[in-house]
Amino acid sequence: MRADGQRLGVIGAGNIGGAIAMNLVADGHRVVVHDPDARRCGPLVAAGATIVRSPGEVAERSAVTFTSLPTPAVMEAVAGQWLEAAPRGAVLVDLTTNAPATVRRVGERFAAAERHLLEAPLTGGAVGAQTRQVVFMAGGERATYDHCLPLLQTLGRATFYLGPLGAGNTAKLVNSLLAFSATWSSLEGLAVAAKAGLDLRTMIDVVRTGGAGNFFTERMVEGINERGRPTQFALELAAKDAGLLLDVARETAVPTPLGAAVAGALAAAVSAGLGERDFTDLVELIERQAGVTLWLPPRASS
Repeated sequence: MRADGQRLGVIGAGNIGGAIAMNLVADGHRVVVHDPDARRCGPLVAAGATIVRSPGEVAERSAVTFTSLPTPAVMEAVAGQWLEAAPRGAVLVDLTTNAPATVRRVGERFAAAERHLLEAPLTGGAVGAQTRQVVFMAGGERATYDHCLPLLQTLGRATFYLGPLGAGNTAKLVNSLLAFSATWSSLEGLAVAAKAGLDLRTMIDVVRTGGAGNFFTERMVEGINERGRPTQFALELAAKDAGLLLDVARETAVPTPLGAAVAGALAAAVSAGLGERDFTDLVELIERQAGVTLWLPPRASS
């Protein structure tokens, strides 16, 4: 399968889908795009993509279609519309962070209709999608994965095949649990330190030197003073993902008390009016709850 000049479609032109579509256009593919909010497609059309009015029109004009959608319910509805118009043998690659049960159910419909579904949720965010630094976690038939792998390799820095449908999103949700847990536990710890009068720069140096660090304390904490960034990963989507992880935990009979606590914190952020804000603004929730401001002094000059 050639990795250039293909007939490709993208449904969902938000932060992730829009970036994926832009890179496909840049790679010389013939790209058709659809989004309920046509304004999102403007930059893509300007770059050379063609806008169409429905998921069915995308299916008619694409050998491979990428979907990047907000919820499992939306993905299932869009997949149904796509399936009605897709030619036999067409492939849909779903980038949505989805419920494994939904992916398997949609996959059964696709198999019965002789169409192919590959789940490929990703991590790396909007910036990673723009810079081709995302990591894909794929699930589905191995032949479908092998067929799509050259495309995925041009769009990200790594791709993992996890197994049948549902396995890719299980991996994504586990990855999200670890990331969300590291963020929230770090914020709780820093709030305790700040409330007790400790200097947060020194506290971060202690954590890094003492070996208790994580991706938040190693990297993300350096932006903790910046609030109200343009939303790249909304807190309401993080809360949705945490809820999906709890569903998988119940299905597999694994107790996840920490996961439940993190999901509760994210739900609280949404209830506090932070749902449309970027994930990095989760710091505001702990500040409100603890009655403290988290401010990281600059590094001491050497």
